[in-house]
Amino acid sequence: MSHVIVSGSVAYDRIMDFNGLFSEHFVPDKLQSINLSFQVEKLSVGFGGTAGNIAYYLAILGVKSDIIASVGAEDFSKYHSHMLLSGINPSTMRVLDGEMTASAYVFTDKADNQIAAFHMGAGGKPYDTPIETSGREFAIVAPGCLEDMKAFPEFYRRQGFPFFYDPAQSITALSGDDLRAGMTGARALLGSEYEFGLMAQKTGLIENAMLELVPMLIITLGAQGSRVVTREGEVRVQAVPPKNSPDPTGAGDAYRAGFMKGALLNFSPEKCAKLGSAVASYTVEAYGTQTSKFTLDQLKERYQKAYGEKLEL
Repeated sequence: MSHVIVSGSVAYDRIMDFNGLFSEHFVPDKLQSINLSFQVEKLSVGFGGTAGNIAYYLAILGVKSDIIASVGAEDFSKYHSHMLLSGINPSTMRVLDGEMTASAYVFTDKADNQIAAFHMGAGGKPYDTPIETSGREFAIVAPGCLEDMKAFPEFYRRQGFPFFYDPAQSITALSGDDLRAGMTGARALLGSEYEFGLMAQKTGLIENAMLELVPMLIITLGAQGSRVVTREGEVRVQAVPPKNSPDPTGAGDAYRAGFMKGALLNFSPEKCAKLGSAVASYTVEAYGTQTSKFTLDQLKERYQKAYGEKLEL
């Protein structure tokens, strides 16, 4: 079984649905003094965090992962049990006494626009346990403790160990220099179209300039699919349509897990993106980030229906 390293956050998700549009409640000439309250229709508390989500979908895909994150002893027991039931190994995480596990608060409107807040809790504490790379194929540096996000790319570069860089929600908290350092030498840089815009703004680097530091850009476009940009050119991959879409939260992490599985199988970048899209399509069909369940045969069938080609896993 393939084995990878996943650093990022492990968090409880508190997901709320707003039966309206956020855009209807912002006054353009009063944005300097926003004071808003939304009445939500639905609230659920689930298991999430970038590392937790990626590891969950990797487990479904038959990939073992070492989760590099810190959690709080005060409230981690339910998540720990969930991981064991989901085939995820929680042993590499640091469990800190007297601390709470990180929590995400996600508000989604009826157009799938999101406003999120994140309390790091124990997840904000740097990971101070040695990371074992022997026997692991590669790593992904996903949003989590900022100090870890700054340190891990350099650690992997020194080790000559391949890694994907995925700053996503942490872009606003990282400096342009941090982002440039993080992407340098990575196997690929991942993010949404909006996140790539933020990175360009903070680093001063357009896509072609980013490609001087990292050989591949994976840019997700939501329902429009994704772009795979390399020094040789660009491929556009269409999304796999879900049966329904009650909640888009966690789709990006599922996409990353699918892309990583493809990379482990030495698929082309285009096929990796297709697999990522197929996995992500299951996530938006279920409310919550680690609630989707599917078999590999179901995934193969959905992939073939969407792209007209067989998927061997």
